[in-house]
Amino acid sequence: MRATVFHGPGDVRVEEVDRPELTGPDDAIVRITHTAICGSDLWFYRGDSDRETPSRVGHEPMGIVEATGEDVRRVREGDRVFAPFAIGCGECQYCRAGLPTSCEHGESWSDHGGAQSEYVRVPHADGTLVRVPDRYADDERALEALLPLTDVMGTGHHAARSAGVDVGSECVVIGDGAVGLCGVLAARRLGAKRIVAVGHHEDRLALAEAFGADATVDGSTREDPIERVKELTHGGVDHAVECVGAASAMETAVGVCRPGGTVGYVGVPHGMDGGFPIFEFFTDNVTLQGGVAPVREYADDLMADVLGGTLDPSPIFTKTVPLDDIAEGYRAMDEREAIKVLVRV
Repeated sequence: MRATVFHGPGDVRVEEVDRPELTGPDDAIVRITHTAICGSDLWFYRGDSDRETPSRVGHEPMGIVEATGEDVRRVREGDRVFAPFAIGCGECQYCRAGLPTSCEHGESWSDHGGAQSEYVRVPHADGTLVRVPDRYADDERALEALLPLTDVMGTGHHAARSAGVDVGSECVVIGDGAVGLCGVLAARRLGAKRIVAVGHHEDRLALAEAFGADATVDGSTREDPIERVKELTHGGVDHAVECVGAASAMETAVGVCRPGGTVGYVGVPHGMDGGFPIFEFFTDNVTLQGGVAPVREYADDLMADVLGGTLDPSPIFTKTVPLDDIAEGYRAMDEREAIKVLVRV
């Protein structure tokens, strides 16, 4: 089969590799039809994080079940499924508590063929795979709207939820990448009455407005984003949704929070060499809550809204490539020509 293999910074290739096989009774084999390139994939692509070479990559799978082990009960051959970026058993104490990202038996997609490939082996299939209702199994529009639930939509939802956004809230979403844009969608879905989106790219902020942001702040200008947000919100907000992970984003998040507010964060921390603004959190009693998004926990509720027509994150895909051209997709995202790339297999 064909699979995407990382050979070093700026070097991803589609190569012929062995097709995965069932190795355990709770396994499934999924034929990938759709997958995506994630912003976190750019870390190793740019050389910003270490990764073994060569290694298989990708963690956002959607496809058709080809085979199942004897203990698999929730999916069967022929089912349309998708899966979150984290593999979880669905049965351990952390999975039952709604934290499948801390699963006692959790594993990485890269250990099972990577999701940017033609096939993938899914351990703990019952705990990991999400079955799409048969009615939508071949509905391309619905499938493209569901694919972000493998990662960025669930992650944006986790950020907004961690920030305490609910009906009538006024909030700020920091970051105009795919996760930040999904954070805007999530905040609107949770009932926020006013959303301010902060980013650095005019086209992405325009999409934030289309997703429901009432106002935007372009941090690439000379204007101080914290001061501008305070002007727009009469002094700040109680809920800040941090979707970047950089020190500057966290500084903005705590800077726009009113005393007693909450920062919900999902941006993987990086660039914190200059220090974390702990004193600002301390002096104003600002709560920090969030972390790795347990997207499997949210998938069924979000899927219901997607299929019900009230949620559509698919516009975050601004470029589509076939698997054989995935290197072009990486390049486009690396050079910010695309927000997120959908890969058809």
